[in-house]
Amino acid sequence: MNRTLQQFFAGPQAGVPPSFDVVKEEHEVAVLGAPQISAPVVSTVVNIQPETAVPDHIVWSLFNTIFFNVCCLGFVAFAYSVKSRDRKMMGDVIGAQSYASTAKSLNIAALVLALLGTIGSIVLVLFLMPAVYRLIALGRQGGEGY
Repeated sequence: MNRTLQQFFAGPQAGVPPSFDVVKEEHEVAVLGAPQISAPVVSTVVNIQPETAVPDHIVWSLFNTIFFNVCCLGFVAFAYSVKSRDRKMMGDVIGAQSYASTAKSLNIAALVLALLGTIGSIVLVLFLMPAVYRLIALGRQGGEGY
């Protein structure tokens, strides 16, 4: 041992070598580290569920309410969309999905009926109106003899 270590271990008794028990205790503390608490370890588990994306179709319902409100289906779909959004904010995913499904069905029905009505109107204007004008024109020509 060098001189620095001898002075470190020697302490107040310069000529007396340290006892075996003291060296053994110092070695155990160095190996084991700080004393550990024997209390049971308590752990907390927090389950974070990913936010389920439930489409509420509110924009589509608003569009149908403004432009394609056939038989008030767009307005009813908008009401169900708002209910779906409210349920989603409350954390009721199943209720939100139910209302969203109903809103989607109503939006599809409103859109299909509106498109059929629009196509029917165009057909009426393009095909029926000229036929009516021809009948009126023929009636004027043939009606003079009556």
